[in-house]
Amino acid sequence: MYRYDEFDAAFVQERTAQFTDQVMRRVRGEINEDQFRPLRLMNGLYLQLHAYMFRIAIPYGTLRSKQLRKLAFLARAYDRGYGHFTTRTNIQFNWPRLSDVPKMIEHLNEVEMHSIQTSGNCIRNISTDQFAGAAADEIIDPRPMAEILRQWSSLHPEFSYLPRKFKFAMTGSANDRAAIKFHDIGMKAVTNPAGEIGWEIWVGGGLGRTPMIAKMIRGYVEHENLLAYLESILRVYNRYGRRDNKWKARIKILVHETGIDKLRDEVEAEYAQMKGGVLTLPQAELDRISAYFAEPPFELVNATQIDVVKEKAADAPYGEWLERNIHSHKHPGYVSVTISLKPIGGAPGDCTAEQMEAVAELGERYSFDEIRVTHEQNLVLPHVRIADLRTVYDRLVEAGLASGNAGLITDMITCPGLDFCSLANARSIPIAQAISHKFAAPERQREIGNLKIKISGCINACGHHHVGHIGILGVEKKGTELYQITVGGDATEAAALGDTLGHGFVADEVPAAIERLVEAYIARRETADEPFIEVYRRVGDAPFKEALYGNA
Repeated sequence: MYRYDEFDAAFVQERTAQFTDQVMRRVRGEINEDQFRPLRLMNGLYLQLHAYMFRIAIPYGTLRSKQLRKLAFLARAYDRGYGHFTTRTNIQFNWPRLSDVPKMIEHLNEVEMHSIQTSGNCIRNISTDQFAGAAADEIIDPRPMAEILRQWSSLHPEFSYLPRKFKFAMTGSANDRAAIKFHDIGMKAVTNPAGEIGWEIWVGGGLGRTPMIAKMIRGYVEHENLLAYLESILRVYNRYGRRDNKWKARIKILVHETGIDKLRDEVEAEYAQMKGGVLTLPQAELDRISAYFAEPPFELVNATQIDVVKEKAADAPYGEWLERNIHSHKHPGYVSVTISLKPIGGAPGDCTAEQMEAVAELGERYSFDEIRVTHEQNLVLPHVRIADLRTVYDRLVEAGLASGNAGLITDMITCPGLDFCSLANARSIPIAQAISHKFAAPERQREIGNLKIKISGCINACGHHHVGHIGILGVEKKGTELYQITVGGDATEAAALGDTLGHGFVADEVPAAIERLVEAYIARRETADEPFIEVYRRVGDAPFKEALYGNA
């Protein structure tokens, strides 16, 4: 698990002192907001619609219980009693006072956390699969390599001022739960013909106003050469990426305009000079970092299976939670538990201080002191004994965190939207809440089955609407908030961008529009368990367009 070494401790302490001085100069009026802006962005501090917003890094979405308790403390002491978990597996506090931010940073230092590189044109927080190191289907735990990339990219002198922000994602499984094809660089663990594990590299993915699916630039890179290959990509991007237009500055535009073949030639030429040099990763270093992520002391337990049908017959809510919120584990007798932060009528991703403390206790007692944050704005207990599931569920019920809706229609990704964000054109949280109420009945959610709705309040796409099975984009037109609906997006290994079906709807019309799409899907599925996305791929957009707009 992520831990400070001497370098981390030194640079975080130095940055804390530096930023504290900058904040106090701003408070005293010695620098204005324009002068302060680049300084605060280097430290994860944004100026939102109503207040400052403070973003804290959670490397590859992994937390210890004491860290989550510290976040709960910050929420209670310096915010309004809650935090918001984001699609980058970070946490944001929406209401801190500027003068309190240095104190918040000092508290974070106590538990080996910081906010550096959560904003700005640098390499952002590196994300991975939320079940990394636990999933039965992965070929390697990607987190040791993610930690090496974190250390390599932190305060990298060449890549601290890139043409635009830069995002990495990694998965150790063929089943992509990290959306690697929608990142600037995505990496998937693969094996070569000799059975050796390395990395398949994808480049040029992204969402925003110009959504693009990444293209594979190299089919296999060895562990020891991964840093050299990634640095080669970054150097080419830093050299050719546009700096005259922020909307065309991402590497996806460079890939599109240059072409993947020409870009690959540039990268390979750079790589030929770097391979075998100072960035070659020593096996001893990989072993040292891998030791941070050693398996917990799993027990040989008697209970290795759970009869969900039997449990559901005895207690329907518990059985429904078991159906949706547990994931298979590589060690017999254990599962991973998804804790939904999507209660009916709630703001997706929000978590109160009391709930954080409850999850921290569960992580400490029942998951080897480990909690994960997902890019779908939920939490995970990665290593729970099957024998402890009932106890964990009962504690989650007490905390208001026992929604058995993982992957269902109410498990939505939603950005903060116009309620908080100065960039937004429309509200997104109220839309999510209205849809949640519309489909609140558990039996209705189960009838619909797997369906991912993703909502953004502006074209920047922080809610990933492009890759929702149903995506919703808020726009502003002549002073009215309208919501465009897309269908057919997919963030998995079968990556796809959603298709816009027609004109937008006013807010009050959106839940009914989603209902019509759902009914069109149910009417056309061939079996009760054929997912929405498969039906869409089979029948095309015409039935869904007709459901929304009629024959007009």
